[in-house]
Amino acid sequence: MTYIAKPRLHHPTLTRNKVGYTRRDYEGRISTLCAGCGHDSISAAIVQACWELDIEPHRVAKLSGIGCSSKTPDYFLGASHGFNTVHGRMPSVLTGANLANRSLLYLGVSGDGDSASIGLGQFAHAMRRGVRMAYIVENNGVYGLTKGQFSATADLGSKSKKGVVNHDSPVDLVGMALQLGATYVARSFSGDKEQLVPLIKGAMAHGGAAFIDVISPCVTFNNHGGSTKSYDYVRQHNEAVSRIDFITPGQEITASYAPGEAIEVTNHDGSLLRLRKLAADYDPTDRLAALDQMQRKAAHGEMLTGLLYIDPLATDLHTALNTTATPLNALGPDKLCPGGATLAKINAALR
Repeated sequence: MTYIAKPRLHHPTLTRNKVGYTRRDYEGRISTLCAGCGHDSISAAIVQACWELDIEPHRVAKLSGIGCSSKTPDYFLGASHGFNTVHGRMPSVLTGANLANRSLLYLGVSGDGDSASIGLGQFAHAMRRGVRMAYIVENNGVYGLTKGQFSATADLGSKSKKGVVNHDSPVDLVGMALQLGATYVARSFSGDKEQLVPLIKGAMAHGGAAFIDVISPCVTFNNHGGSTKSYDYVRQHNEAVSRIDFITPGQEITASYAPGEAIEVTNHDGSLLRLRKLAADYDPTDRLAALDQMQRKAAHGEMLTGLLYIDPLATDLHTALNTTATPLNALGPDKLCPGGATLAKINAALR
C-alpha cells in the first residue's frame, strides 16, 4: 500500500495553541478512504479537539483494531504513540498499555464490526472495568473492507447494497456501555462537527471509561437495493460482457440543529436517518433516565445524540487496583522485584 505524507511546511501565520502547536501539527497522513467518508470528518474532529485542549501530541497513545475505522488513526496525531492491533483486540491491548503507563492519554478508535462482533467481549470488559480511555466507534453498519455485508449494528429491516434485508436485531453499543458501567456515554453524527468536537474533548478529559458512538454513513455501500439508480439495478438491466465497478465521489453529509430539535438526514442511498439532539435541560447524570430516553425515542424511529450520561465522580481501573501513582514502566528493579523475603511474606499472607 502506498502512503502519502502531507507536506511538513506550515504557513508561519497559523494560529498556535498554548503548548505551541498549530492545528496542522495534529494531522497525520493523507487519507486513503473513499471521498466523502464520514470517518474523515471524525478524524478532523479529533484533530480539532486535541488542538483546542492544548494536548502535546506525544502524550497521546492511539490504538485501533481492523477495518476502515481502524485505518483512521494514521490520518490524525501523526506525532503520537500508535498501535494497530488485531481484529477486535484493541481494548485489551490498550488496557495493558494503560496499566504499564498511566501518564499517557489513551484514545481507542474502532468500528461497528471491530467492536460489536469479534470484539464485543473486549468492548464489554473495557467498559465494566473502567479503563480510562476515550473509546470512539465509527459506526456505519457495514463491513466496508469486505464489500458491505451487514455489521452487528445494522438496523432490523435495513437493506444492503445488494438489496438483502437484515433480519437480525442490532447490537446497541450505547445501551451496553450504559449498562456495563461506562461513566461517560455519548452518541453523535460525523457530519455534526459542532456537537462532536466538544464530546471528544469531554471524553479525552474524563477520568474513567468514556464511550462515543459516532454514526458515520458509508458512501460506497449505502446504495439501496430498490433504487433504479443503484449499481445492481443497472447490472440486472444491462447486457455486459464484463463487470466493472466504479465508486463515484461522494459529498460529505452535514447537519446543524438546535438542542431538543429533531431532523431527518438523507443518506447517499436516499434513506432517512432521524436524529434528535438532547434538550438543553436534559440531566446527563441519571443512568436509568438515559436508558429510558433512548428506548422511548427509538420506538419513534429517532436516534438521540449528545452527552447521554456522565458520572462526575468517575474513577478508573488504577483506583480499583490501588496501583502506584508512578507508571509501572518508570519503576526500577528494586520496586518491581522486591526480593525473596518480601515474596515469602506475600505468599504466607495468602495461606
